[in-house]
Amino acid sequence: MTWKKKEKIMDPEGMNWTLRRIANEIIENCGVENLCLIGIRKRGDVLAERLSRIIKEITGKEIPVGVLDITLYRDDLTIMGPRPLIGGSELPCKIDGMKVVLVDDVIYTGRTVRAALDELVDYGRPSFIKLAVLIDRGGRELPIHPDFVGKKIELTGKKQVQVEVKEVDGEDGIWIMEEEV
Repeated sequence: MTWKKKEKIMDPEGMNWTLRRIANEIIENCGVENLCLIGIRKRGDVLAERLSRIIKEITGKEIPVGVLDITLYRDDLTIMGPRPLIGGSELPCKIDGMKVVLVDDVIYTGRTVRAALDELVDYGRPSFIKLAVLIDRGGRELPIHPDFVGKKIELTGKKQVQVEVKEVDGEDGIWIMEEEV
């Protein structure tokens, strides 16, 4: 299946502004004491790092950041092929009693978040887990909803959202992708 960029829905300036708003919402709703941000690999971890830097700019408080690789917790692992790539998870601290904000780029069905929650609780018992996403594209298959949302869009048909971050893709931007026929 081949996808092409159809419409740019957020530029680098818009992404930065949106992350600043999410960071302020996290501060307001969670505080900064005993707070930990954990990003879902591959772009959620980059966004978690950025949110941590913004929170430090605003509050002066260093927020620990971790990363989860949910590959082995996916419910479609058996259809991914014989050798899935695993990047490893790294938590910056014990999460027992911590306020954890799980960070991802896009939420769609909720299955990625479910896998992340399953893995996260294997590491300990946080006081709470909240979810921050840059894009909520609707289409949930599970009763999972983000607490902090950058932008909500509804996509139908053969479309998807692609978030690109400079650290992984060489540039920042968010596009609606359309399947080439």
